[in-house]
Amino acid sequence: MTDAQITSVLSSLKVDLGILRTTAYDERLKQIIQSSYQMIVREGVSTLNVDNLEDAQLVVMYSAWTWRRRDTGEGMPRMLRWALNNRIFGEKAI
Repeated sequence: MTDAQITSVLSSLKVDLGILRTTAYDERLKQIIQSSYQMIVREGVSTLNVDNLEDAQLVVMYSAWTWRRRDTGEGMPRMLRWALNNRIFGEKAI
């Protein structure tokens, strides 16, 4: 991912997490975004492109879950699992 792509995803992620007024977490969130991207690719999405709105939203959802999971330890939400599976199956069907 390029720095511009990370910055774009970061702004959406901060809205999702409700932490707009501070930059204190930005570096950590950027690391989470990059690792989320890599984990999604490892799941089987070989054509992930965060310039595509749907793919960017998938990275935001995965990153938000990763951030929140630190406190709760919760498993992957069904909505996120479905989004990942749909993206993987959609790619394989082409």
